[in-house]
Amino acid sequence: MTKTHVEMFTDGACSGNPGPGGWGVLMRYNAHEKELSGGEVSTTNNRMEMMAVIEGLAALKKPSKVKLYTDSQYVQKGVTEWMNGWKAKGWPARIKNQDLWLRIDSEISKHDVEFIWVRGHDGHKENEYVDKLAVTAIPKA
Repeated sequence: MTKTHVEMFTDGACSGNPGPGGWGVLMRYNAHEKELSGGEVSTTNNRMEMMAVIEGLAALKKPSKVKLYTDSQYVQKGVTEWMNGWKAKGWPARIKNQDLWLRIDSEISKHDVEFIWVRGHDGHKENEYVDKLAVTAIPKA
């Protein structure tokens, strides 16, 4: 079965760290685009970066081949460099944001995901767009 090819752009933002935060996602499949966003009253920037990935992948209705663009080296390296070691060690309790790493692991197991790091706030059109989605989703006090 041929998998659907999806481009996904994710970002998180926080007003204070910790503080209120938001996340944004732009998904592109052929000529179709879908955006998602949400926020939390008390969180961190890293958690919002992770939530964008989780919510974006969870929104896919069937297994897909995903090119996921993020400006978060924490997320990109977490998935591509650190996660296999954590899994091999039985997910040690000392891992920060372990609850969200487990959710990311669960979501990526359903898809063929390539994580691509892009420099944030450097004129990357889609990254700038999802940054605005994330900032707009930050709950107001």
